Amino acid sequence: MNITVFGASGVVGSALLPLLAPEHDLVAVSRSPHTDSPDVRWLEGDASSSEDVARAVEGAATVYYLVHSLGSNDFERRDREAAANVARASEQAGVQQIIYLGGLGDQSGNASPHLRSRHETGKRLASGRVPVTTLRAAMIVGKGSAAFETTVALVDRLPAMIMPRWVSTPTQPIALDDISRYLAGVCGLQAARGQSFDAGGPEVMTYRQIIERIAKLRGRRIRLLEVPVLTPRLSSLWLELVTPVNASVARPLVEGLKNPTVAREERLRTIVPFTLTTFDRMATKALAAHDRVRSHT
Repeated sequence: MNITVFGASGVVGSALLPLLAPEHDLVAVSRSPHTDSPDVRWLEGDASSSEDVARAVEGAATVYYLVHSLGSNDFERRDREAAANVARASEQAGVQQIIYLGGLGDQSGNASPHLRSRHETGKRLASGRVPVTTLRAAMIVGKGSAAFETTVALVDRLPAMIMPRWVSTPTQPIALDDISRYLAGVCGLQAARGQSFDAGGPEVMTYRQIIERIAKLRGRRIRLLEVPVLTPRLSSLWLELVTPVNASVARPLVEGLKNPTVAREERLRTIVPFTLTTFDRMATKALAAHDRVRSHT
């Protein structure tokens, strides 16, 4: 099958390509240049460009959309326009399925701008005639994940933390390997076309528990004090001081922490069955990859 992957050089895209390559012909789209490999043909392009998108989806049966514009001041507008481009070009090219990785969380007016944007992106992708398969995930635990890398940096650099109330918000982190396996598993699957699925890991945890579990795996003791006055904006600026993530990326992520991100249904486990990775196992693997990168820099 001919497959086009937008956002192929990102955290999830990089993990997904090796799963698809053995059985499919891949076109990987990235805004930065890459060298072709025997299994993947790379295209330099931007999802916000109608010309780039049309060129990328030509001949594709399935299109993966793993793009987001966090870090831009107008990320919501950029994401809407890029998704509309892909929906329009995919319909014109005769694409049979679009697969989108969105976000778990409240879809009401109380959702953060980041979560609202993820939901609106899915709606724009589904605005054409091509069936969209949406997988909705919370924190992805793996090397390069902004949310995970931020948490590790906090644990490594601070002996104590003053945390806002959102530290007690429940979430359902999933391993990078597992979300990639789900994404690969729904490719071409008739039962998944036109459907939206929640993709959670095996454990529901609070952000406080995530921090404490990572600290334990690191062999560190850390003190957490919850306070009601640390706003999301101040939290994002604070994160910029102590983590590698800049405020333009951190702020939308932090604002989303007020919303519970827990799977409300488990149909995906039935149509793509496998044993999910426990939090300690996924975190241990991600920490090892994180430390390898740091040792070479």
